[in-house]
Amino acid sequence: MQAHVSIILPVHNAEPWLDECLRSVLQQDFEGTMELSVFNDASKDKSGAIIEKWRVKLEDSGVHVIIGGHDSLSPRGVGYSKNQAVAQSSGSYLCFLDSDDVMMPQRVRLQHQAAVQHPSSVFTANGPTVIMPTWFCSRAWFSHVGPFDEGGQGVPEDLLFFYEHLRKGGGVVRVDQSLLLYRYHPRAATHSVLETTIWTHRVRFLEEQALPRWAAFTIWNAGKQGRRLYRSLTAASQRKVVAFCDFCACPQVVAFCDVDENKIRKGFYCHEDSQERPKPRIPILHFRAARPPFVICVKLDLTGGAFEDNLRSLHLQEGQDFLHFS
Repeated sequence: MQAHVSIILPVHNAEPWLDECLRSVLQQDFEGTMELSVFNDASKDKSGAIIEKWRVKLEDSGVHVIIGGHDSLSPRGVGYSKNQAVAQSSGSYLCFLDSDDVMMPQRVRLQHQAAVQHPSSVFTANGPTVIMPTWFCSRAWFSHVGPFDEGGQGVPEDLLFFYEHLRKGGGVVRVDQSLLLYRYHPRAATHSVLETTIWTHRVRFLEEQALPRWAAFTIWNAGKQGRRLYRSLTAASQRKVVAFCDFCACPQVVAFCDVDENKIRKGFYCHEDSQERPKPRIPILHFRAARPPFVICVKLDLTGGAFEDNLRSLHLQEGQDFLHFS
């Protein structure tokens, strides 16, 4: 019988965390039919034995378990494992779970409720990112967007999938509750992806999807991140940058600023590495003198709310007048 929800679980050497992860599957309060689709990607520890132990407990509780995998010398990677786990599953909806994470009992129930209402969206939980590990979507939508990139170690397969989801018109809906305990540790697969790789993909996606809509724009932040963004753009996109702006010269918020107000006094940023002659000199303005649209390179939580207050004071609309890039 086809399950309502398939929990997709790639596993590679997850022995320290797997018991707790699988226990959280058993504790779900979802009343529909569930199955667990596990793909064991060449684990060399006791992950296989732990999976078999939990298979009995889960199936006794009505959760069908499908186990696939291989025992090659080297793993094929997270993208490959997720694709294999999806392929061997049958559920109408897919709930993605990492083997070192723990689901709250209400996760499947609440995300399934949201997914039924929004068939072309992926669903995340309360937290700092929409990029995994709390995606939940219909199988039909996954088939429309996917599969995951199978390039292996060092490839941000989840980010690439998410960008393709957005390209094809997908939306994002958040269940505004904490639904998963995310475990951050030195052996996590995320550490194999270089920060420069993530940055490059993000900049290229910004140039592909957002910047073509604007004839010119301002980079909000004359500091390290703002200059880095400018240098990362193609020459055509750099020519659209009309100014850098900051709020350092504003007395009531200067204590929250992480960029020296001397940059505003200097008046411009010179791109010394540019091949153009003369070298580009981009004005640096106080934020009230600048004009939208903006690309914002500021970590909002470091300003104690002052930055968001400034945005509201300018009556800016996200997506139309500004985009966050931080």
